Amino acid sequence: MTDREEAPSWVINPHVPSVARMYDYYLGGKDNFAADREAAEQVLAVMPYVRDFTRDNRAFLSRSVRLIADAGVRQFLDIGSGLPTRENVHQVAQQTAPDARVVYVDNDPIVLAHGRALLAENPLTTVVQADLRDPEGILDHPEVASRIDFGRPVALLLLAVLHFVADDAEAASIVARLRERLAPGSYLVISHGHAGRVSKADEISVTSTYKATKAGNLTPRTPGQISAYFDGLELLEPGLVPVEAWRPEYDLEPDWDRAGFLGAVGYLP
Repeated sequence: MTDREEAPSWVINPHVPSVARMYDYYLGGKDNFAADREAAEQVLAVMPYVRDFTRDNRAFLSRSVRLIADAGVRQFLDIGSGLPTRENVHQVAQQTAPDARVVYVDNDPIVLAHGRALLAENPLTTVVQADLRDPEGILDHPEVASRIDFGRPVALLLLAVLHFVADDAEAASIVARLRERLAPGSYLVISHGHAGRVSKADEISVTSTYKATKAGNLTPRTPGQISAYFDGLELLEPGLVPVEAWRPEYDLEPDWDRAGFLGAVGYLP
């Protein structure tokens, strides 16, 4: 994508970095502008392993979605979905269950445009432009309501998105309000940034870069803070761990000291 491509400035400002497009760049995608690449490279200069844990997060998504589909859930709500890439939720879920319904939610208009183009011929899947900070606006959105029956089990996915909500109480409130609509048998999947033992200077450098994005911030949280989002749910083994260590295909020791994503899957009995 070049800076001269795409929609009018009232829809997309190519000069302001987008966290969705930075994430796409980390994953090796091409749906990003020069401003996104410049911001991403500033982060990579401080934490060159960002690409690794970003890919680990996608693998965590695939493993958790596959497990939930195997358990019989046929509805998936992915909030903060980002730009389409390999092994998207609908691709993973519909491999197991061709009748699985998937709704992607993101506030980036490029995500909406690319997602709808990708999913034009998939009637069970759609993309909605909405904001995590308005949970009721998501849950009551007509396109969400047309595909998701909240009277039946739902997989609610919040991957690499809650750390863009700066206020701790607001982030907790968002999760609680979304959880209120979940029926017994539902699952909550969360991955969240944590700082590990990186130096304060490096943490400030990275968070400063994200302050210049449309999201406006990046707030890593502690394992205790992230675990609290699952209060009252049954945590599937191995609990909250670095995403690469959540039911990996091979044995490894989780690296709690490295900055990255922590992830877990909770079940609502």
